[in-house]
Amino acid sequence: MKLNALLISTSLAVASMFTVTAHADNTTRVAAASALGSVAGTAIGKNMGGNTGATIGAALGGAGGAAVASDRRNRTESAIGGAIGGGAGYTVGKSMGGTNGGYVGSALGAAGGAALGNKIAKDKAHSSKSKHRKYKKHRHH
Repeated sequence: MKLNALLISTSLAVASMFTVTAHADNTTRVAAASALGSVAGTAIGKNMGGNTGATIGAALGGAGGAAVASDRRNRTESAIGGAIGGGAGYTVGKSMGGTNGGYVGSALGAAGGAALGNKIAKDKAHSSKSKHRKYKKHRHH
């Protein structure tokens, strides 16, 4: 229980530092915020609902952390990636390394999922801008 309290308090302290400077849509910041949110969600969910609650908490925490740190244009993809990564990471980590492995797995999974979702959103936006410019160049009046 002491470990959970320490993890939660550390996560909240570091998360508050990230949310102060969450204006820029930096993939590293999105990944870190998603990881911290996932760990906090895992700890809270585990206390409320056991392993199932921890999995749901990891997903919700990962999505919330990614959404807070993302730019509004990339928020949905980052949140989806953080949620899927956090939930899956907790499940895999728990089966491989027990409770502590679950925490590590949820953090790594949420970070990777949120970073991937953020990168996909940025690539998609860049691709659509390039298409628009291509067609705009060839337009004649």
